[in-house]
Amino acid sequence: MNYSKLNSKTKGIIFIILSAFGFAMMSAFIKLSGDLPSFQKTFFRNIVSLLVAAFLITNHKSKFFGKRENQRKLILRSTFGTLGIILNYYAIDRLILSDANILNKLSPFFVIIFSFIFLKEKINKKQILAIITAFIGALFIIKPSFSSEMLPAIIGTFGGIFAAAAYTTVRSLSGKENPDTIVFYFSFFSSLVTLPLTIISYKPMALIQLLYLILAGVFASLGQFGITFAYKYAAAKDISIFDYTNIIFSAFISLVLFGVLPDYLSVIGYIIIFLSSLYMLIFNK
Repeated sequence: MNYSKLNSKTKGIIFIILSAFGFAMMSAFIKLSGDLPSFQKTFFRNIVSLLVAAFLITNHKSKFFGKRENQRKLILRSTFGTLGIILNYYAIDRLILSDANILNKLSPFFVIIFSFIFLKEKINKKQILAIITAFIGALFIIKPSFSSEMLPAIIGTFGGIFAAAAYTTVRSLSGKENPDTIVFYFSFFSSLVTLPLTIISYKPMALIQLLYLILAGVFASLGQFGITFAYKYAAAKDISIFDYTNIIFSAFISLVLFGVLPDYLSVIGYIIIFLSSLYMLIFNK
């Protein structure tokens, strides 16, 4: 396949599927690393991404911290991304892997909302219907009740909201900053913010736990660069459905590594959310 001859949308699809695989593997290694504070997991994950991004920037002779006029957006992207990761890791530790990831993958629907509010991209009745339907699907996964058991699912949903805010900002930076710079800035910012929190809540790790966190960082880098390039090449409304390949990867990993599968209510939720995305894709076409 000649990559240079692919159109922008096809490139976006390839990168978003690579991103989905990267984030599924990242989630698996985060879960395998065991009972460690979310801040600690976030810090070690981002240190690896930071080193990878620094290498690429040096190799491509790009800027480490971007242009002066883009600082506000870079800080917003980094803040939202950091909050999204911390909340997502909390959910991963306490939910079935595919449940945690599907809640995080509500982000494309929130991207549409945020793009309408902040980027002035048009939103129509059919997209609104798809968003409402996706939220109904999320309720099957969250399983609302008056107990603390639903707390991880709610936190996982907020992780998806913050991820959407981060991706909307990435979209607004498209063509203005190099993807290497965006990833480095985010990783540097997140490492800086989580370092003191990691020191305060630090738990000693076995060598295997450290190895799992390093591998989580490697696959997070694949996911991060994948999503950054994907939204560089194509609009979220055109390619976001392919991000749901993450759930297929996650369900397979959950079965192989942890011997668990989601319950039937969660599966119903997955189907509803996926069909909502499919409906939006067909409408966009």
